[in-house]
Amino acid sequence: MTTSNVVSLEDQIEQWRSFLRRRQAIHSVDIAELEDHLREQVAGLMAAGLAPDEAFLVAVKRMGNLDAVSREFAREHSDRLWKQLVASPADAGASDGKAQTETIVAFGLAALAAVLIKAPELFGKSMSSSNDFGFYALNLSFFVLPLVTAYFVWKRQIGFGMARWLAAAFVLAAVVINVYPFVRFGYSETLAVLHLPMALWLAVGVAYAGSRWNDVSGRMDFIRFSGELFIYFVLIGLGGGVLSAFMLMIFQTAGINAAPFFEYWLLPCGAVGAVVIACWLVEAKQSVIENMAPVLARLFTPLFAAVLVAFLGALLWTGRGVGIDRDLLIAFDLLLVVVLGLLLYSASARNAGAPPGVFDVLQVVLIVSALLADAVALWAISARISEFGFTPNRVAALGENVILLVNLGWSARLYIRFLIGKGAFTSLEKWQTNYLPVYALWAAIVVIVFPPVFGFI
Repeated sequence: MTTSNVVSLEDQIEQWRSFLRRRQAIHSVDIAELEDHLREQVAGLMAAGLAPDEAFLVAVKRMGNLDAVSREFAREHSDRLWKQLVASPADAGASDGKAQTETIVAFGLAALAAVLIKAPELFGKSMSSSNDFGFYALNLSFFVLPLVTAYFVWKRQIGFGMARWLAAAFVLAAVVINVYPFVRFGYSETLAVLHLPMALWLAVGVAYAGSRWNDVSGRMDFIRFSGELFIYFVLIGLGGGVLSAFMLMIFQTAGINAAPFFEYWLLPCGAVGAVVIACWLVEAKQSVIENMAPVLARLFTPLFAAVLVAFLGALLWTGRGVGIDRDLLIAFDLLLVVVLGLLLYSASARNAGAPPGVFDVLQVVLIVSALLADAVALWAISARISEFGFTPNRVAALGENVILLVNLGWSARLYIRFLIGKGAFTSLEKWQTNYLPVYALWAAIVVIVFPPVFGFI
């Protein structure tokens, strides 16, 4: 078998796998099982003398219509649907027993997160003290992210070697962040607070994907998981806000001020616990609503494209540059991150084998507009640095915009090649998923390298 045949076969299998990932009823574990079966079929047919392309087509044909496969999995795995939340033990089979175990573990870890965030008070660290605000801000990630990672290490049955490296990453980060003599409310401390969760989120991703982290599909699943987690956390937060408002109101009628309990107990404990519960919900219910984030991305893509085009038009019309105020820069970078998120989640919902369409043109407009806006921001930041010198904030903003510029620039190239028929959509997916460690690496540099370089100011 030639290298070109192997590449061609792998591309075909990747497109087939990408299509299956978008079937709502099929779980990622099932896709891996089906892929093993497909590869066995292909290998057998090739051993019988068929070419790789022919073997693939025959093997897929033997497996049947993919939509029919999806419906069959929906029937066989109905325990994965919403009724899991209310299924009684009498109705449950072996799979329900496993789901109940995962529920117990998830809620146990959520309770542990609530305990951990209050544990520092045993050592004199109080949330009500302004002197301890920096401690809680810097260490917030360690109250919840190690537990989320532990949940996926347990669920994915990750080996001791990988689990040890993940634990070492958290321990190293905790030591560094607590040993550094940050200036209180200084630039370096603020940047560390913002970037530490981004760096550690990669460890969560490795645990989530497990043995599939080196596969494009595994990393893409983690991207979808991250989007769904954000949506679930917001929904839980909104529900918790309504509950808290009613609690404060009804206790007030009895002459009891429940605000201190809400501020120092319910809010912090509920927030860290909600992250774990949101992770469990996304994992347990993804076969039903795993496409929520991509659908929202497709809804807002044309709106954000229109905003960016209008912004660039306004710059050309007025001849003004971009303001360099720190808050404006943060908001501008967040806008570019949202644009990148829209690209990621739209790509995750797209059938890689489908031809280009109108929505793909909108995506290219969005990417190119964001690319131009990022270039304007980079020019403004560089001008500010040349005029007033280097500060942690300016260097961090410069690096982040360069990283976004590289990502958006290459994404635009790959997407345009796809539109004109000179490239495959899977190339864009591979680029985006392969780029994930770059964000975590830069975040780690900001957390570990910036403070001593800039004198911990």
